[in-house]
This record gives sequence, structure tokens and C-alpha cells, in this order.
Amino acid sequence: MKKQLHIYYSGLVQGIGFRYALEDIARDQNVYGWVKNLEDARVEVVAEAEEEYLHNFLQKVNQQFPRYIKDVSIEWLPASGEFRDFTIKF
Repeated sequence: MKKQLHIYYSGLVQGIGFRYALEDIARDQNVYGWVKNLEDARVEVVAEAEEEYLHNFLQKVNQQFPRYIKDVSIEWLPASGEFRDFTIKF
């Protein structure tokens, strides 16, 4: 079943290529949505896919950035079906 994640990452997650790595991970895992830096130094992500792919996405992000992520806030939502790719918002 498709789901949507609304995620906020905090820690040292800006200026280290975090958004670009998430874009690569998302595309590799067939996850759609977007990622962007926030003014308060957090990174916001909206990710949509089959639930299994979202779990894989979260696991790969945590494996790649364990020293940089201090806190994660995740909200599971119903899929909207509005995304066709994964992009970086500026």
C-alpha cells in the first residue's frame, strides 16, 4: 500500500550534500516527492511510495548519515499520488 512520509531531519544536515544524497537514495528506491533546506537548519522531506520502499529509504538515509542526523520527526500519511519524481526544492 502506498503511503506518504513527512520528515524533518535536524543536526548537521545542511552543507554536506544531504539533499543530493536523499535524491539519489529516493530515485534508487522508487520513492517520489521532494527535499528542501529550511531556514532553521533542518531539512524537510515529503516522500511517497509503497510502504516497503519508504522503510528502505529511511534505513538507507540513517545508514549513510548516522553521525550527522541528531533528530528525526516522521509523520506517516495516506499517499496523495501527486508526485512523479523526486526533486530538490530551493
